[in-house]
Amino acid sequence: MKPTGTDPRILSIAAEVAKSPEQNVPVILLKLKEIINITPLGSSELKKIKQDIYCYDLIQYCLLVLSQDYSRIQGGWTTISQLTQILSHCCVDLEPGEDAEEFYNELLPSAAENFLVLGRQLQTCFINAAKAEEKDELLHFFQIVTDSLFWLLGGHVELIQNVLQSDHFLHLLQADNVQIGSAVMMMLQNILQINRSKRSKMLLEINRQKEEEDLKLQLQLQRQRAMRLSRELQLSMLEIVHPGQVEKHYREMEEKSALIIQKHWRGYRERKNFHQQRQSLIEYKAAVTLQRAALKFLAKCRKKKKLFAPWRGLQELTDARRVELKKQVDDYVRRHLGSPMSDVVSRELHAQAQERLQHYFMGRALEERAQQHREALMAQISTNVEQLM
Repeated sequence: MKPTGTDPRILSIAAEVAKSPEQNVPVILLKLKEIINITPLGSSELKKIKQDIYCYDLIQYCLLVLSQDYSRIQGGWTTISQLTQILSHCCVDLEPGEDAEEFYNELLPSAAENFLVLGRQLQTCFINAAKAEEKDELLHFFQIVTDSLFWLLGGHVELIQNVLQSDHFLHLLQADNVQIGSAVMMMLQNILQINRSKRSKMLLEINRQKEEEDLKLQLQLQRQRAMRLSRELQLSMLEIVHPGQVEKHYREMEEKSALIIQKHWRGYRERKNFHQQRQSLIEYKAAVTLQRAALKFLAKCRKKKKLFAPWRGLQELTDARRVELKKQVDDYVRRHLGSPMSDVVSRELHAQAQERLQHYFMGRALEERAQQHREALMAQISTNVEQLM
């Protein structure tokens, strides 16, 4: 069954593989590597891409190509080594779905075996190579193949037994060349480390299951002990109670039990209702707090507007009032004759007056800021107190 919402890139590659001749298939399959590399590792998108690759049989195509003679493949060992990387990455964290049995029992063991066969072929080519550059290149390809095998085993530890029992792996271990032998020993060490970690996980799982079983057994024993004590208590009570009062005693016990059950049920129901209404209560308190803060802010703005309202001027004076005020001013000037003042002294007095006015307005601005800061702190404290309540 083909998946819905398939990646168009996978569809394009699958169509190209189906239409192209056999010798061009390996090069076309290399396009999968770019798709896998640009997708974040461990993401759901990568899992979906792997499922699409598997459902359109592109993994099977990679496996078929790797089983062919390397001399017939376009690109040689370069193409083969990249295909091993694609195959190992696609097989790890793959959910095969309905074909799980075929995937785990046939495809994965076949892939591991093909990797070992390729390793032996590279080993033979390395031994027969005459030039140092060719040996270095073949050793590089050998490391890529072994790394791909190690990646596959890391995702499917059940394949370790197949690899360790394989004749191809034993031949790789018997290599006379130091470089090939060291690479194989490194791979063996990593495989054994994976196997140890697998055993550790299995032991932890076994211990966890054993602890759970012990806990269940203890709970069961405690329950049985409690039931036995309850029955013994009932029997002792029946021995004390008069035979004619047994039915009454049972009724009282049933009523007490019913009351206890009702009490616990009501408590549970009220706690559940409280938790359901808690969010709405929090939202209601928050709305009330915001409204109160907004009203305080608006009242403050209105008060400030009244304080700093523009001066509307004096009422218009009548002629009689104007004459009276002029007379008062003349009398005051006549009584308080001042000494003549030079321009320099006048400027100094004017400068002093300006400086005092500036100090006054600056102090007034600082006081207003301090007052606003105090009011803001008080509002915040009030809000926090209301939220805590």
